[in-house]
Amino acid sequence: MTTLTSLTLAEARDGLRAKKFSARELADAHLKAMEQARALNAFVLETPERAQAMAAEADQRLAKGGARPLEGIPLGIKDLFATAGVRTTACSKILENFTPTYESTVTANLWRDGAVLLGKTNNDEFAMGSSNETSCFGPVTSPWRRKGSNVPLVPGGSSGGSAVAVAANLALGAVGTDTGGSIRQPAAFTGTVGIKPTYGRCSRWGIVAFASSLDQAGPFARNVKDAAILLRSMAGHDPKDSTSADRAVPDFEKAIGKSVQGRKIGIPKEYRVPGMPAEIEKLWQQGAAWLKSAGAELVEISLPHTKYALPAYYIVAPAEASSNLARYDGVRYGLRVPGRDITELYEQTRAAGFGQEVRRRVLIGTYVLSAGYYDAYYLRAQKVRTLIKRDFEEVFAKGVDAVLTPATPSSAFAIGEKSAGDPVEMYLNDVFTVTVNMAGLPGIVVPAGRDGAGLPLGLQLIGRPFDEETLFSLGAALEQAGGTFAPARWW
Repeated sequence: MTTLTSLTLAEARDGLRAKKFSARELADAHLKAMEQARALNAFVLETPERAQAMAAEADQRLAKGGARPLEGIPLGIKDLFATAGVRTTACSKILENFTPTYESTVTANLWRDGAVLLGKTNNDEFAMGSSNETSCFGPVTSPWRRKGSNVPLVPGGSSGGSAVAVAANLALGAVGTDTGGSIRQPAAFTGTVGIKPTYGRCSRWGIVAFASSLDQAGPFARNVKDAAILLRSMAGHDPKDSTSADRAVPDFEKAIGKSVQGRKIGIPKEYRVPGMPAEIEKLWQQGAAWLKSAGAELVEISLPHTKYALPAYYIVAPAEASSNLARYDGVRYGLRVPGRDITELYEQTRAAGFGQEVRRRVLIGTYVLSAGYYDAYYLRAQKVRTLIKRDFEEVFAKGVDAVLTPATPSSAFAIGEKSAGDPVEMYLNDVFTVTVNMAGLPGIVVPAGRDGAGLPLGLQLIGRPFDEETLFSLGAALEQAGGTFAPARWW
């Protein structure tokens, strides 16, 4: 008998409607799994009472035959989304006891559609990190292990808690945010599916801001179909967010199983970065072969400004972070460390409240925005960003439907392996993902294989603006060829 926690989201949805089990039973099974998996540190706040109350309401609706799209589906929510009456900290000491009185638009959409809140998932502080080691609640541990080793591995960041909640069967789906790869990189490291939608597809209102022109919410799921179901509920126009696109939200689930015959897939030569492991190159070629055998056409393309994406990103993102994080001053809400005057109060509050990586990025951002350096750094990075976007536009104008690339330069690494040394080494993990954010495009990561140590590896598909449907159909074709992966339970 399949346990309730190992069902896919679609199976659970159909099982609830067929009355094979109740929403309360489904919620309780996941709450128990969360309790037994605390060693993973995926959740920073569990909300059992809220989950049971929401499940009870779902059961009433199911009994009356009035099921909403996500009726009774238990989810984990990244601790960057404001949840009314539920502590929201961005995993930073500076917001340690902040309880919002309002709900983010994305989570409000999920509750509107009947989803159940299991709790808030761990993330890098203010989403700044590629390994989920900068959280004030401590690092998240991946449910995966290298063959023959007990060394704890990172789940990727910044949405590592959400990825682990899905990979370890603690939630049927989870919500994350992606600023430079924070959904797609953890998905690749944990063998889950993660999609960063087009910028503007999901509202940013009520999400703690990192870099406003780059941040975008998206779902994690155990397969492509489940991710499509979740994104449909999350997306939609929001007048409270001026960057939210006023476009109809398609039924993404209908894209699953659609033929990819004749689709033109671009293979960018610039993504063959120096020192890329042979197994990543082999996986990339395998993915291309799978799509070709499914009927897609492969073409080599050039995205010449790719090599400038990472340095430009690490100017634009810290600059926007510096501006956004100026509001955490100890005066209005969050942590306050008193001082002799207002300047000392600011200084002491920020020194105590912000972790090392956040302080580093705020300082970089403040520097590149300062009077003498604004033109040399920030303005130039924005011009590079325009060129990166133009590269993709030219490729899509030639009839390319999607671009296939590796998701990460390696599989998951050990906790502490990179965080203790040169921060630039950690930033290099985002080399394949940041272009998507800089150009505002949709990108999906699908598990596609394993490395020599048995760890999952993912492939990334980059699509045209607001063409997530093509990504779902291509992603489903990759998934059908490569299969899905689950870690062996050790916790």
